[in-house]
This record gives sequence, structure tokens and C-alpha cells, in this order.
Amino acid sequence: MEQVRWAHGVARDRLAITAPGRWRHAQAVGVRAVQIADLYKPDHGLLVASAVLHCIGYAPGLVDTGFPPLDGARHLRELGAHPRLCGLVAHHRGAAVEAGLRGLSAELAEFVDEPGPTRDALWYCELTVGPDGERRTFDEWAADVEAREPVGSVHRRFLELGRDRLRGAVDRTRERLSHVGLERWDPTVPESA
Repeated sequence: MEQVRWAHGVARDRLAITAPGRWRHAQAVGVRAVQIADLYKPDHGLLVASAVLHCIGYAPGLVDTGFPPLDGARHLRELGAHPRLCGLVAHHRGAAVEAGLRGLSAELAEFVDEPGPTRDALWYCELTVGPDGERRTFDEWAADVEAREPVGSVHRRFLELGRDRLRGAVDRTRERLSHVGLERWDPTVPESA
């Protein structure tokens, strides 16, 4: 759990004052990761740490390329973080698609993309927790992107190109969780149900 405490401290120090909205989201994604992490042993700590740190690249003092997954991963590498943690942060939420649209694929390739259950779980946690920690579905997340981003923008094009890959990660994780009884809430069912 040392890795999780370290990650929480780094994220808090970089985001709490300069990007409080991102900090609230990072904390909520971390809580979601804790809720499901029992399924991801021995990666329990890695999943939770990457969830808390996934948006650290939005911290104003860390902006280099302007692509938060890459800027965050580079910062973590400078701090001596484990390469797997750096890779999960670099490739969170299907970042390879957006990196390609931004002309940053070669730079993102500095970090290993690790397909599999742990990466899927990180994406699931991020894509089912809203900006202020509220629960949401993948479709609600996608609708939010579509509502705030203009047609033709990098973020809209990213969603168009990456939607199936993102949905696949969410669906695979929900399936894994339901098989072992760890799906503690269903974001498609109202809380009062």
C-alpha cells in the first residue's frame, strides 16, 4: 500500500490547489478502483495508484506537450515511478488514439502499453466516474464529450475513433466484476432502485 500512499500524495500535491476539479475526479476514480481492486491481485496497488494519478498531467506546472497522459507519465518517470505505473497513466483512456491525432504517437511510445485486465479496469474506473465523483455510464461519458466538444475537434475525433475500444474495456471489466460479485453498483440503475 506504500505505492498507493505515495500516489495519493503526489496527486494531491500537484492537483489539489491548481486543478481542484481534476483532484476531485482523481480521488473519486481512486475510490472506484479501491472498490474493485480485490479482483486485480497482485496489481491491487498498481490499479489504485494509476487511478489516483491518471489525470496528473493536467497540473499546470507539468504541461510540456499539452497532452496530459504523456505529460503526466513523463513527470512520474522523473519521480522514479515504476514503469508499469507510468505506462498505465500514459495510456489511460485509450490515449494512443488521441496521441495519433495530435502527432504524438512516437512520444507516447516511450511508455509501454499493457493491454489486459488491469488496463481495462483503469479505463472502466475513469469512464464510469464523472468530473465530481458522480456515478455514470459509459454512454453518459460519451454524451458529455459530444456535448462539450465541437464537431471535428481532437476530442470528438478521438471519441469517434476510440469508442468501441473504450466500450470494450468497460464491458470486459463489468463482466469480470459480475462473475465474482464485485460489481457493487450498476451505473445504469438509479441509486433508489
